[in-house]
Amino acid sequence: MYDSVKTKNRILIVEDEESLALGLEYNLKEENYSVVIAKDGREALEIFETEKFDLIIIDIMLPYYNGFELVEIIRKKEPRIPLLILTAKSKNEDKIRGFELGVDDYLTKPFHLEELLLRIKRMLKRRSWYTTEGSNLVYKFGENKIDFEKMECYSKSKTYQLTQNEIMVLKYLIDNKGKIVSRKDLLENVWHVSPEIETRTVDIFISRLRKYCEDNPSEPRYIKSIRGVGYIFEDCNESII
Repeated sequence: MYDSVKTKNRILIVEDEESLALGLEYNLKEENYSVVIAKDGREALEIFETEKFDLIIIDIMLPYYNGFELVEIIRKKEPRIPLLILTAKSKNEDKIRGFELGVDDYLTKPFHLEELLLRIKRMLKRRSWYTTEGSNLVYKFGENKIDFEKMECYSKSKTYQLTQNEIMVLKYLIDNKGKIVSRKDLLENVWHVSPEIETRTVDIFISRLRKYCEDNPSEPRYIKSIRGVGYIFEDCNESII
């Protein structure tokens, strides 16, 4: 189980509002995290290239490189690191864009410190899953092959790099094959947040997984919708290596 006191996880905060950045730094250090601050996108990339982090918190409205540009660059170089957008931009299209670029979570300002700390803790806890449950597990269904350790989906001639939450959502659906999984189940067991929060987030991730795994995402064969209830993963030809 995750324990910040023992692991001393390193967090990079990319935030140009100095008072907020210093406030976050203080509170995260109180939780025994190691914290580094970057005041703009250019400085963030310079730090990212030379240091190792367990999680990065990114504002969207930044000098030089904005948050979306940062996420895109970081994701190409490091698909596994948890990324959290913390921003005043609350429009649904901004949130969708963030998730499409590969962020793991999206929290809008103003925010409750307790919620932010909980989300960070849960994201770091999920990160440890790679070397436990996911190790050396490959799952095949149809023309798809999912490598849970490498976080990759091989579909016909294409290879997709999955994000932390994409792989966790897919694993949860596969583990519950043939059972109806509600949005509430996914929010509580993958995101570990209240089921009243951000149900639209679940739909975004399901849509992305269908683009990877389905021949026709609008008429899915494997990840099916149960109207008004949730989703169900179905396949009679699956195999586990």
